[in-house]
Amino acid sequence: MYAGVVIATAGLLVVVRPIRRLRITSRKRGLVVAGAGVLVAIAGLLAPPDESRVAVPKTRLDEFIPTWQFNEVHSIRIAAPPERVFEALRSVRAGEIFLFHTLTWIRRGGRSLPRTILDAGDQEPLIDVAVRGGFVRLADDPPREILLGAIVVRPSGARGLATPESFRPPLPPGFAFAGMNFLVTPDGAGGSIMTTETRVFATDASSRRAFAAYWRVIYPGSAIIRRSWLRAIRRRVRSQVASAMPAW
Repeated sequence: MYAGVVIATAGLLVVVRPIRRLRITSRKRGLVVAGAGVLVAIAGLLAPPDESRVAVPKTRLDEFIPTWQFNEVHSIRIAAPPERVFEALRSVRAGEIFLFHTLTWIRRGGRSLPRTILDAGDQEPLIDVAVRGGFVRLADDPPREILLGAIVVRPSGARGLATPESFRPPLPPGFAFAGMNFLVTPDGAGGSIMTTETRVFATDASSRRAFAAYWRVIYPGSAIIRRSWLRAIRRRVRSQVASAMPAW
């Protein structure tokens, strides 16, 4: 989809000013390139997603979201034991995450919202804000894994807060269920590897189409937030380690 956007943008630039180095020397050819880019972007936006499934469950995320059509995974190595990393995970605030406020402001269109993860403020840990703002804590297993869940697509008229039971089969049609975990594992050298994975399972074709378009548009911003979140956890761990060292 984004390749199509780049191609369409290049074509429009050629319409403004033909670029001989690209052998596109007329505005008419630029329009053709722009049109081809738009078609590629639309095809990418509407392409049906593949479905994946866990063979052997190993995490709580595997337990609650064993099948999915959409996911992203990011990892970071942190020079601290899992207990300290887990403590930092629970403490990080939105303001510590690079571009978090900017990207969520764009996502909510600049509107002020009740205290949710999209308008989190900096007064309390982001995990706590998420739980009070629509996410449900599906698992909290220190110092290994935290798993949050949310219903991200609902049929028209469907109401009610998500609960752990909402994620148990049989899952009703017209919904999309999301799970986001933070998993901490020892690296074998006294440190830890923290991984965050987000999975979304849409229960029928209509909910898959609805979420696919949304996911493909917001994915770059989502990836930036996830990676920045992990780096914020690492910075907090380093700060805690530094403050615990004796002054000489």
